[in-house]
Amino acid sequence: MTVTTALPHAEALALADEQLAAWLKQEGYEEPPSALHPDPARPDPAVPNPLAQASGVPGHVERLRLGERVLLDRDHGPLRGGPGAGRYDRRRLRTPAPHGTRQLTLTVATAAGGPTWVRLEAETHSTGNGVRTPCRVPVPELARTLLPLLDATDGPADVHVAPRVITADAVDALIDELCDPERRLPIVVASVPVNLPVDDWAEDVVGPLCHQLPGLATAYVLDPGARTVFNVALEFHTVYGGAVRTYLPEVDPASRQDGARHPVLARGRIEEDLRRAAGLLAREPRRLAADQPLPPPLAAVPVLRVPQARLRRAAEPAVDPAASAPGADQDAARAELAALAHEEQQDRAEQQARADELEQVRRTLRLERRERRERGQVREGRDGRDAREGRIRSGARALTGRHCSTSGSGPAAGQYSAAQPSGRRGKPETFTELMARLGEFPLLSFTGDQKSAFALDDLQRSGAGWARLAWDGLTALQEYAEAAVRGAAGGDFKQWCERTPEGCHRFPPRKAVRGESRTVFSHTKWKRERMLPVPECVDASRRAFMGAHLRIGGGRTAPRLHYLDDCSGSGRIYVGYIGLHLTNTRTN
Repeated sequence: MTVTTALPHAEALALADEQLAAWLKQEGYEEPPSALHPDPARPDPAVPNPLAQASGVPGHVERLRLGERVLLDRDHGPLRGGPGAGRYDRRRLRTPAPHGTRQLTLTVATAAGGPTWVRLEAETHSTGNGVRTPCRVPVPELARTLLPLLDATDGPADVHVAPRVITADAVDALIDELCDPERRLPIVVASVPVNLPVDDWAEDVVGPLCHQLPGLATAYVLDPGARTVFNVALEFHTVYGGAVRTYLPEVDPASRQDGARHPVLARGRIEEDLRRAAGLLAREPRRLAADQPLPPPLAAVPVLRVPQARLRRAAEPAVDPAASAPGADQDAARAELAALAHEEQQDRAEQQARADELEQVRRTLRLERRERRERGQVREGRDGRDAREGRIRSGARALTGRHCSTSGSGPAAGQYSAAQPSGRRGKPETFTELMARLGEFPLLSFTGDQKSAFALDDLQRSGAGWARLAWDGLTALQEYAEAAVRGAAGGDFKQWCERTPEGCHRFPPRKAVRGESRTVFSHTKWKRERMLPVPECVDASRRAFMGAHLRIGGGRTAPRLHYLDDCSGSGRIYVGYIGLHLTNTRTN
């Protein structure tokens, strides 16, 4: 967690010490005494102690033992860059955990003339004894209590603990916050399903979903009015239907390509397993918090090194390091040596744990590659069988004089034996056959008028292959939808076509179009042609603009397949039109 506060340095530190002491007392540990301060003769706390300088340790450092395996390190001093650069205070707490040690580091740093920065880091160090600990460290309670007390901010925006419901009047402020160049934290925006109360959804679903986000991201819930205004303003970054979207820093609302950079968590995934969905939602904010470079004041904080003479129990009075005598108590010396040895053992264990984790990741990647190869071999075998069976059926039709109907107003019945598994058929040669087999795509729903598709059979020239190409597009859309509802698609359908995973059907990327031109979108009549039917759960008007389409033919007729990707909402893709090219500047 990295935030700023308008509070003075000393006040922010006092609040942090107070909350840390309260948590230690609640957990049954000893409360730490007042921290060591610089020599009273030196009123400027940014001036380092010369004894500390001589020992090679910056600032003033001490280590407290608050219980069995409970250590608190405290230090403060000037930031790197000279006496006038600013000051810092740091607290590092180590407590026992199952099969390891938990470490919490709180740093307060203030540069000269700048705001006060507060950073909280939580880690778990494994003992390396063969027992693996969970890699996901829970949000420290200190983060939940400190954020409201500090009035924490990220750039000009407030950082709050719980999600906030906003109305249409607050959408402009939210968009300004999304586009602010100083923003470091992600912003999570949740939509509410149609006909569900906003407050109930926010409390029962969005609240638990954002439980792991305090300090890592800010969260908002759009009420129905705000959702409409928000999606109109951000046409390439929309969120609706109960989905939740994570907006990373540097949002570009005018860029269609930028929309794919901000991940969407579908409603179906949320309702399927709320706890697992909360972990998925927190994954990107955690990664960003760990990978982002530190702001200059925090980057100027020196490395923490605790000298040997600084260990004491919490109940013991603070001792100036200058008063330490060569004949110090041997028991204290042995205790200090034991503590240092234990710390070195923890560091070695941490390195071993990281090496084990890296090896586990490598094994997992090897297994995934092997599985993909095996799936690819299975698919190749199936495709070969399909091709052979298609040739056999073609030969049978040539011998018997039978052929598939290429006209009619409805699905052709009796073309295939009822006992023949649909999964082993070849590609359809006509749109009549294609429409009859749409049930083979469980995540695709056709909502349009079939007549426009059937009409293509009368126009399809011999060898044009429109129906086969449309089938390829539907197959790729189905595989994309299967990955998208799991949150594993890695972008929209266009990006899926550009980077088709191994073993999946490939559809030509140049034939997958993300949306219509602004001219078409702005033309009332042309836009109305593309307002195609959808279920009420997708839009209360039962109509939605389907600009995304597949090119399934060329020339003057130029057949198209228009669809709406709602994998982030209802978990399906809705195909609203298959037919001749709809009106635009060329066909007009």
